[in-house]
Amino acid sequence: MHLYEKRLSGETVYKGRIFDITHDIVELENGGTADRDVLHHHGGVCVIPITEDNEIYLVRQFRYPFGEVTREVPAGKLEKGEDHEECGRRELLEETGFTCGEFTHMGTLYPVPAYDTEIIHMYMARKLSAPAEQSLDEDEFLDVEKIPLSEAVQLVMDGEIKDSKTQIIILKAARLLGI
Repeated sequence: MHLYEKRLSGETVYKGRIFDITHDIVELENGGTADRDVLHHHGGVCVIPITEDNEIYLVRQFRYPFGEVTREVPAGKLEKGEDHEECGRRELLEETGFTCGEFTHMGTLYPVPAYDTEIIHMYMARKLSAPAEQSLDEDEFLDVEKIPLSEAVQLVMDGEIKDSKTQIIILKAARLLGI
């Protein structure tokens, strides 16, 4: 079959708290075989909170693999079988203290389709409530900042916002809102 690979065998080579990794052997369309390492992840959600004045809330947090502080939209991983809308609303509240009156699904994205099964669901949060206290996980430390959506678009274009899910949701929101 054209543009298709059939899994012939595989084994789990790593089982972790956030993801598992398998090493698979696949049959290629020409009858040959190839190795595929696949990271299996339950997926995640990201949320762009937008005020009536088209300002957005971002979180700043240290990202260990890169050794730097990043600017990102609020986000989190799905637990196995968890509803992505519920996860998004929970992450919005935990990371920013906001709830919202309008929560719009903006689609999904595959962050690394070559070797990762993760799917990220994107949401736009509007009609934000007055913020309450953050409710961060024990190992989570972040600051919240508010900036105009138009400035966030420029930060993406200038390479200042490097996180892919944040880039995509900022640009999608700006396009949808005509900014």
